[in-house]
Amino acid sequence: MLLKQAGSSTQFHPPIVWSCLNGSYWLTEAVRKIKHSYANIIIISLGSMCVGGGDGVMRNLAISISTASSVPSREVEAPNNAVEVSSLKPNPSRLLPPLPMPFRVPLDPRGELQLAWNVSYTNQEIYMELRVAELRHGVVLGMSDRGELTNADLLVLWDSGTQSYFGDAWSDSKGHVSLDSQQDYDLIEAKQKAEGYYLLFKRPFSTCDPRDYVIEEGTVHIIYGFLDKPLASLEKLNLSEIRTGVQRVLMLRPDTPPPTLPPDVQMLDVVAPNVSMPNQETTYWCYIHNLPENLPKNHIVMYESVITPGNEAIVHHIEVFECSPDIPAVPGYSGSCDDKMKPKKLNFCRHVLAAWAMGAEAFYYPPDAGLAMGGPGSSRFLRLEVHYHNPLLISGRRDSSGIRLYYTPSLRRYDAGIMELGLVYTPVMAIPPKQHTFYLSGYCTSKCTQTALPSGGIYVFASQLHTHLAGRGVRTILVRGGKELEVVQEDQHFSTHYQTIRVLRKMVNILPGDVLITKCTYNTEDRSEPTVGGFGIMEEMCVNYIHYYPRTQLELCKSHVDQGYLQKYFSFINRFHGNDQCVCGEVSVTEQFSQLEWDEFTGEVLDSLFNTAPISMHCNQSTASLFPGDWDKQPIPAVTSVLKKPQYTCKRGTLRTN
Repeated sequence: MLLKQAGSSTQFHPPIVWSCLNGSYWLTEAVRKIKHSYANIIIISLGSMCVGGGDGVMRNLAISISTASSVPSREVEAPNNAVEVSSLKPNPSRLLPPLPMPFRVPLDPRGELQLAWNVSYTNQEIYMELRVAELRHGVVLGMSDRGELTNADLLVLWDSGTQSYFGDAWSDSKGHVSLDSQQDYDLIEAKQKAEGYYLLFKRPFSTCDPRDYVIEEGTVHIIYGFLDKPLASLEKLNLSEIRTGVQRVLMLRPDTPPPTLPPDVQMLDVVAPNVSMPNQETTYWCYIHNLPENLPKNHIVMYESVITPGNEAIVHHIEVFECSPDIPAVPGYSGSCDDKMKPKKLNFCRHVLAAWAMGAEAFYYPPDAGLAMGGPGSSRFLRLEVHYHNPLLISGRRDSSGIRLYYTPSLRRYDAGIMELGLVYTPVMAIPPKQHTFYLSGYCTSKCTQTALPSGGIYVFASQLHTHLAGRGVRTILVRGGKELEVVQEDQHFSTHYQTIRVLRKMVNILPGDVLITKCTYNTEDRSEPTVGGFGIMEEMCVNYIHYYPRTQLELCKSHVDQGYLQKYFSFINRFHGNDQCVCGEVSVTEQFSQLEWDEFTGEVLDSLFNTAPISMHCNQSTASLFPGDWDKQPIPAVTSVLKKPQYTCKRGTLRTN
């Protein structure tokens, strides 16, 4: 930190001017603000501070900002258009954010930074609290499209050596930082506690500044960094030259209170068996958990993470899968999920029961529904998968993290179900190489929902989006009568490294005859070969696992392009490029894609094929068999009216369209 309690052994970082006035705490701080056109940064740092008498813990301080100019020293370049913070003193009239902060996440592997926040949908604002365990000469916090240090919207604590500053700024395409003339972060309060320095501030979802990050539904990539020495001027800061990292969170969460748990609720911990975490950056650890034999049917009504103390910054995400009831026995296993010697039967444990990612809170089922566990037609074998993110290569650390299931024998009115939407896992769906943006869409057609759903439909209350490494965005939309009605779930900043079950702010009613379209966005600029659909991490998926009630026999409602039309595409492209030799049917679809001459025309024709050719529907029952009917060569559902893009009200009264 930039301050020291009198009489302690903590060393100060010069230059610090100390003064003891009547046993009170005294802090001088300057804040300045400039404008940039790419990203926003808040910059705060502590200049001079005094501690005298008392218990050595700084009281809560509200920020009082004045516009008086400070006189720069000869050694330090003073910021232009600065707003000086001449003093920090309590301001009872200042509106404090709603407390407590219900959402929180550690940002760095050491746990030196922790972000907590609350959401006001009424005011379209987010209140955030940043805790810095040990502040040296500053810290950077921010947001960018995919966690880049360039063109980012940031928050920074910064000191020049003689003065301290707070400001809203940006980083350019090379990571250089400048202040922003439009100040959209509102600093509310600063505190010093035994566990660190706390900073409280707020920001609108959208600022009307075209260069600012718009906080919306879905993943937000949080950037952080540490400043280990003073800066003579902010313009000397380049984010590529400091210690930085990225964390992913869902900033916007439902604002409804959780339902009350039943009095007879019981708990079941599905946790890792005190494993020794490997000293490698990424580990997926698998463990088979056995449920009691002859377990009667219960309803899971809630679950939450159980994280071993001290490992909060390393346990990245956790999933629990139910094994197939058709597999009578699954051998015990505790080891790497990537181990080629692991039992093959683990591959039949794919039915998601619970999913948690860093920063996620407890997951509650609606009051009328629960997820069945035990009883006829279920498996007594569960597969736990824990992802450890250990960039510091810590060794010898033990872990028993996992998921705590809350279940009740008092069955609720409805069984909850999980249904797969999107694209079938097949190589007939492919993405050309060197693509900045390429779209693939999977369909759940009106014919399938008309066949399989009850007359009152189903209610979707949560979903889990899924792609592999090339995925950049996922969107599922409800279409009724040819018109887009509402978005079920959307994440245009999606990352395969951050997957959790997301509770919808409002349940969506899907009726018989409705259409569900799941559209995925991909980027393959770093690939020289086509990317086909499949289970491998370098292959691709486009899936939305929707959680709904009442449970039906419809477990999978997905599509892929008709293979006959795909063969026509191969024949046409080969002839266009002067290759008249047809290998149709002689080699695999994956090989046919790889043999194509990939240029702009080849990619454009493939995109046209996927958007116009007939599709094959997989309208599957829970037995994996198709519902009765003709599901081949089905037309792509027509959409005659699309939803307007959302608009965000800004404090200056104008609107920004996403």
